[in-house]
Amino acid sequence: MDELPGALGSSGSLALRLGQAIFSVASLLFMCFDIPFYSYTAFCFLVTVMGLLMAWSLTLAMVDAFSVLIKLPTRLPGIMSLVVLGDWVLSFLALAASCSTASVADFLIHSRSSFCEGTLCTRYQLSATMAFLAWFLTFSSSLFNLWLLPSLNV
Repeated sequence: MDELPGALGSSGSLALRLGQAIFSVASLLFMCFDIPFYSYTAFCFLVTVMGLLMAWSLTLAMVDAFSVLIKLPTRLPGIMSLVVLGDWVLSFLALAASCSTASVADFLIHSRSSFCEGTLCTRYQLSATMAFLAWFLTFSSSLFNLWLLPSLNV
């Protein structure tokens, strides 16, 4: 169990972290760029969670890049526990935010309200899709690290 592909400090983890950051930034751009997102709580929740996920992913991507460059993975049990817990919490927050945003956007489309004119709701749906993809990568990263956690010497 020396080299798990997505565990912290590996090139696979770096790819997962960069993917999380890209999808969370894309979700933020679709949600915030020139449209009013603050009218509904679900949209504000998505913006908050994607901002947190972007910061978390970029920080751990820097740790992964450093570990890959010096070819020495960070495998301390305390740090790994913190990473697993952070990934776990942020993955469920991202899932909740993407599902709530998708349901509000779907409700607005089917209610034929004046709020959802033009491509506005399509952008909300794209933002929810990007958030869901960010959740998928965050959850898979947490599972890789959780799988590695019991094999570390305590």
